[in-house]
Amino acid sequence: MPTEFRNHIAGEWVAPSTGAYFENRNPADVDDVIGRFPRSAAADVDRAVESARKGFRIWSRTPGPARGAILKRAGDIMTERKEEIARAATREMGKVLLETRGDVQEGIDTAYYAATEGRRLFGHTVPSELPDKWAMTYRRPVGVTGIVTPFNFPMAIPTWKIFPALACGNSVVFKPAEDVPHTAHLYVEILLEAGVPPQALQLVHGFGEDVGAPLVSHPDVPVISFTGSTETGRVIGEICGRMHKRLSLEMGGKNAQIVMPDADMELALDGVLWGAFGTTGQRCTATSRLLLHDDIHDAFLERLLARTRELRLGDGSKADTDVGPLIHEASLRTVESYVEIARSEGEILCGGARARGDGLENGWFFEPTIVAGVRAGSRLATEEIFGPVLSVIRFSDFDEAIRINNEVRYGLSSSVYTTDVRTSFRAFQELDNGITYVNAPTIGAEAHLPFGGVKETGNGHREGGWEVYEFYSETKVCYLDYSGKLQRAQIDNY
Repeated sequence: MPTEFRNHIAGEWVAPSTGAYFENRNPADVDDVIGRFPRSAAADVDRAVESARKGFRIWSRTPGPARGAILKRAGDIMTERKEEIARAATREMGKVLLETRGDVQEGIDTAYYAATEGRRLFGHTVPSELPDKWAMTYRRPVGVTGIVTPFNFPMAIPTWKIFPALACGNSVVFKPAEDVPHTAHLYVEILLEAGVPPQALQLVHGFGEDVGAPLVSHPDVPVISFTGSTETGRVIGEICGRMHKRLSLEMGGKNAQIVMPDADMELALDGVLWGAFGTTGQRCTATSRLLLHDDIHDAFLERLLARTRELRLGDGSKADTDVGPLIHEASLRTVESYVEIARSEGEILCGGARARGDGLENGWFFEPTIVAGVRAGSRLATEEIFGPVLSVIRFSDFDEAIRINNEVRYGLSSSVYTTDVRTSFRAFQELDNGITYVNAPTIGAEAHLPFGGVKETGNGHREGGWEVYEFYSETKVCYLDYSGKLQRAQIDNY
């Protein structure tokens, strides 16, 4: 009988109000049931928010350095349990252990960064324009934060959001993706063990329409952070705008790697293989487009095909696996639909079908796919696929590559391989993305730098680094007039 998990609400592990559960299955072997998780509803969200409001009063009054010390302990526990968490994440999400170990390490790095920020929630002290008057600002927490996360980074992305929210003194209601509830459960266990007050941290499992929607629209949740599709983010944006909520959106991408004739070709090959087929292409930063200069197009593509055909598909927990499964059947069907589009918009050079063979029959495996001859502006060149499909586009000069990169509605990440410093700095200035790499793939964010994009990738806020602490806190301006008389700024001063 599979293990039956519960929500964490009001300091207790509790069954859902519905009495209903859903199964969490291994995408590499759908007969492997990881556990049964609560299929919660709006009533569970209401109870979680009520508890989080009480928890906020406790946690927000805890000094920032003390909050940081608790988050540091959480990082220590994650370090001790790193391999256990990585294996749990691989089992329910599918990507290879090399990647889930990195996923957990990113969470550890974020914990330690957040711990130091508990001492660095700086305000400003500035001179007043009036005599015998003091002026300053400080950062204070906002309230209950609603955290909605995706499946592809089951530990890293929740930590990007929850550690800074807690460091700033907010309480949290956490709704993880229904595809990766077990990793979320382990993360909450670790936070509670580290010393986060139980009422300051709520975990509510379930589906978007049943839990995510009530959380987003709840009147007592003034802050929402969401990572997911642009379409869902648009709906959330409308709700939060109408209700005057603070909202951070991190959404889709259609990222390009540009290879110039002067590039280190072996390095560029390594970059596109990792960027396109790491996490089975299920990253918002995945390399979905490969832009090849005319001078190196044919030779580079020949070498890329040879390397791609060597990739080994299989269970991510096995040492010899390079590429794991897609997350579920619906994702596989989406990838198949884009392969059908590819038959009319390009030439499929390798892959293009569900993977079969020993050890693959019971999972959602799809062959790494390369499509050549893709036209700029076509569906394959502009729409996010979220799978192991790479579209190859030819260009003649860097001006054309810039135009192709910038034509899509997304603006998350870009990459240029070149040894020319002028090309490098033009890329930084002219590629319309939140992140640009030179001589590195489109993936590889570091925990102490801001992460996010422009256009339909985001709404101006950033995850990670120092900027996210501004999102989870608000500025309070304080004046102290010790003159003993009425002073009217701008009136008495001039």
